[in-house]
Amino acid sequence: MKRFKYLIIAFIIPLFAFTAIHKYYISVTQVNYIEDKESLQIVSRIFIDDFESALKSNYDEAIVLDVNDDEIIIDSYMNRYLQDKIKLQVNNVDVTFNFIGKEYEGDIVRCYLEVEHVKHIETFFISNTVLFDLQKDQQNIVKTNINSKNKSFILTSGNPNALLKFN
Repeated sequence: MKRFKYLIIAFIIPLFAFTAIHKYYISVTQVNYIEDKESLQIVSRIFIDDFESALKSNYDEAIVLDVNDDEIIIDSYMNRYLQDKIKLQVNNVDVTFNFIGKEYEGDIVRCYLEVEHVKHIETFFISNTVLFDLQKDQQNIVKTNINSKNKSFILTSGNPNALLKFN
């Protein structure tokens, strides 16, 4: 019976050790083209602790991502960071998104972005290097719904870009 207990302990302890140490570095960005509004609506979901670390290392060591913190300053830093890390092109022309706002949900922050005055899309390009400056294992999943076609892909530090054609 003692051997059985030791065997169980020998197998279970390493499992707990590896799950506590291993962390996933992932963000998810959803891009929807709303044709009747001539708008690209983007929602980027990022882990709060990772985003906070990126903002601290890039802008302000004292920043805390919290609903009770200074919303104007946080929004300003988030917008600045996302403008620097997410690049978009529609029909081979650079476009700029507007930072609409953010919403905290558990350990995730949702950032709402929008590109206005998009009449049609033949090609869509995205470069998403969010958190690559913080973690080399970061993966940014991008899901798109453009021209009624759903596509998704994973961007990494070695491959941070994607190009979709709708011809």
